[in-house]
Amino acid sequence: MLINISGRTDIVNHYSDWMFKRFEEGYVFSRNSLFPNSVRRYELTPDKVDCVIFGSKNFAPVLERIHEITEKFHTYFYYTITAYGKDVEPGVPDIDTSMETFLKLSQIVGRQRMAWRYDPILLTKKYTIETHFKTFERISECLAGQFDRCIFSFVEMYKKHEVNFPELIPLTETEKDVLAGGIGKIAAKYGFILQTCGPEENYAKYGIDTSGCVTLDILGQANNLKFRELKHKGFRKGCHCMESRDMGAPNSCPNGCKYCYANKNAELPRENFKLHDPDSPLLLGHLKETDRLEPGLQKSFLAKE
Repeated sequence: MLINISGRTDIVNHYSDWMFKRFEEGYVFSRNSLFPNSVRRYELTPDKVDCVIFGSKNFAPVLERIHEITEKFHTYFYYTITAYGKDVEPGVPDIDTSMETFLKLSQIVGRQRMAWRYDPILLTKKYTIETHFKTFERISECLAGQFDRCIFSFVEMYKKHEVNFPELIPLTETEKDVLAGGIGKIAAKYGFILQTCGPEENYAKYGIDTSGCVTLDILGQANNLKFRELKHKGFRKGCHCMESRDMGAPNSCPNGCKYCYANKNAELPRENFKLHDPDSPLLLGHLKETDRLEPGLQKSFLAKE
């Protein structure tokens, strides 16, 4: 089983004390977002977890303690650094600070376990195609040789963006092709693997891979593990990632990114954050009398020796 920390919220940036306590106590509760009274318990022990997958826009809060997890578990880290400032990502450090933290984390966990995410790529009057090219090259030059691969995607247009992010300009297929070609050329210049995330077009002509960003091949190569041949079900149409269990909860990320898919609006995370108890097995709140607590399925993907 793979544990995801986290596609629903930036646990590392805002809930790291809770995260470390869950690993200390060896279990976590996860509430089903579709059936709120259904809660699963997952054992956070090396014999039950094949790999711990981290995703964050700021790993600074865990640099001094991450060894507590990496010394016991196989791991892989997805670090998102984009071109945007506080006007789009208000709860995220600036680019220079993020790059500095990225390099520190790479030294601690090893470059083979690090992926740089440059996503989502979006356009506004301020964040133009040229801005993306300049920023992508700036980050590439700084981080080259310190990560396994770079993953990008184009912003998905949701109805809520009309309210949450009205300055967002819909990308045309031509603009996507120009952007892919430009960053593909930069990736080739600095010699790193560049690939898409999710249901993007095939940009192989620009040297861009289209495999999933969380695959058993990637995790296995990074940790010297051999997995069974399994189908990667993905999380949505066109996704080639391996299934995982998420420790997070929707509408709980205080990063406040305007393009966020997991938060319904900016107010909900602020309200839900008040429900957080670092001592609770649940990220938000506590187990209720009406909840149905059951053990989560934790089947290993590892090949038998």
